[in-house]
Amino acid sequence: MNFFEQFHSEIQETLLKNTEFLGFPTSLDLAKLTLEPPKDLSHGDMSTNAALILAKQVGLPSIEVAKKILPLFGELFPKGSELVIAGPGFINIRLPLVFWQEHLKLIITQKEKYTPTQFGKGKKVHIEFVSANPTGPMHTGHSRNAILGDALASTLEAVGYDVHREHYTNDAGGQINILAKSLYLRYLQHCGRDIPESAFEGLYPGDYLVDLAKKLKDLKGDAWIDQDESVWIDEMRPFAVAEIMTSTERDLRDLGIIMDTYTSEAALVKAQKVDAAFKILEERGDIYHGVLEPPKGIVVEDFEPREQSLFRATKYGDTVDRPLKKSDGSWSYFAPDIAYHLDKYERGFEDMIIVLSADHKGYFTRLRAAVDAVTGGKASIQIRDYEMVNFMENGVPVKMSKRSGAFITLRDLLDRVGKDVLRFIMLTRHHSMVLDFDFAKVLEHSKDNPVFYVHYAHARICSVMRHAHELFGNLEGDIEKADLSSLTDEAELALIKILAQYPRYVELAASHREPHRIAYYLYEVASHFHSLWNKGKEHAKLRFIDEKNKTATFARLGLLYATALIIRQGLAIFKIDALEEMR
Repeated sequence: MNFFEQFHSEIQETLLKNTEFLGFPTSLDLAKLTLEPPKDLSHGDMSTNAALILAKQVGLPSIEVAKKILPLFGELFPKGSELVIAGPGFINIRLPLVFWQEHLKLIITQKEKYTPTQFGKGKKVHIEFVSANPTGPMHTGHSRNAILGDALASTLEAVGYDVHREHYTNDAGGQINILAKSLYLRYLQHCGRDIPESAFEGLYPGDYLVDLAKKLKDLKGDAWIDQDESVWIDEMRPFAVAEIMTSTERDLRDLGIIMDTYTSEAALVKAQKVDAAFKILEERGDIYHGVLEPPKGIVVEDFEPREQSLFRATKYGDTVDRPLKKSDGSWSYFAPDIAYHLDKYERGFEDMIIVLSADHKGYFTRLRAAVDAVTGGKASIQIRDYEMVNFMENGVPVKMSKRSGAFITLRDLLDRVGKDVLRFIMLTRHHSMVLDFDFAKVLEHSKDNPVFYVHYAHARICSVMRHAHELFGNLEGDIEKADLSSLTDEAELALIKILAQYPRYVELAASHREPHRIAYYLYEVASHFHSLWNKGKEHAKLRFIDEKNKTATFARLGLLYATALIIRQGLAIFKIDALEEMR
């Protein structure tokens, strides 16, 4: 239950119903009306800018507007609420203590049903993420993409969207031929041929192909020794891709990610999906034959102006038109991407999201243009770009990989820190910010380590609950019936207030497509809990268990029960287990 949204709707409805009474125009624009916690919580529990956004529309100073609407607002909030006009016309609201106590009771009794508003209403959303080229093991550059995409998918599911997770496998084109040739040289090495490392120049030299080549040798024996490329390459390509994709799926699964679909670029090409997309654009007049200008700001010595089939991308907001079919009749690298997004649309997805690294920014406008054009404006794509991750050990850049060449693999990360730590830390920064991942810090037991701090809060609560169970037996019934009126200390109240905002935070994370907001929220919950714990160590009256005062004890156990519940639910969105004991 997001009571912020509930009160927000009631404010809008009240204003629209009382325009004549207030002397306001009958048509009011309330799109920018907000109701949210004030930056300074000493000002109250929530604040609205209603008077400020109405001032111009009604031709009055915002303070005067606030005075006119304040009496109507007073009827919307619980008895005992305090409403105060502040600054240029903000209306600050402080809710009574009993409201928070009753809301805590709601969390305790609703349990897992205490969830965000299901405003997604089953709408289908397609999220494409990772989409790693199948030319080697997944590396650190994929980790943030994978975790961001999956957490975003889970956040949208938490508010009622029907989300489809998909990996697009770029298994067509020149890089797959390079992979096949690289694997062939490793195969020859297993067959006893002396292949110098210099032979791998321009190919993929990574040691990860050594084991793969051994498997190939076991399957093919010496059959491909001294054979022309035409003999083995058509078998080598799908073999190499299949083996690497098996590794990719395993790594993703161990990271907690299960894709709904793996779509193959090669399969799209084979099924003539690229031809079909090209034909649609051609029929709409979005294809023409022309000559591209030389790339701006880049010297290309062998650039030759030549006539190609161009997509009118500028018609749809791109900066330049884009080649789809080269002068020799082959497809450009962009053509299959258009076909792929048409395929998404034909499968029923009009709302698409793709997760891409920030260094692909030049690709964003052409992708939006392509989706707009090929679906006739019926589908749209939202791009979530993310910045790089700096991996360090005590502030010093590190390389961990033993066998994979010049990069750290995702498997290295999982083996070093584990799924839960990796997932949480990757979500502790806005996706547009560079993230520092220091192995020493993410594994240390301190307040500065957010994943430890949240886990420690849940584990501490579980410890108290175990002790309480030993003293009082089964707790659940007594906690549900507990009298919460004794929860009046400011530290207790602060914890209740942040717990009550759980639905709001998840809804904001979903609507803004920013799952990191949930990580921030969980850290704040943990911070309030630890503050209350420490205060109880200093003041005996605030300790969670007082055998002489069962009324106060069960009230505080109720607060702990709700805190643990919210932490578990928030972590579950990230597919992270809440620890009952620290490891």
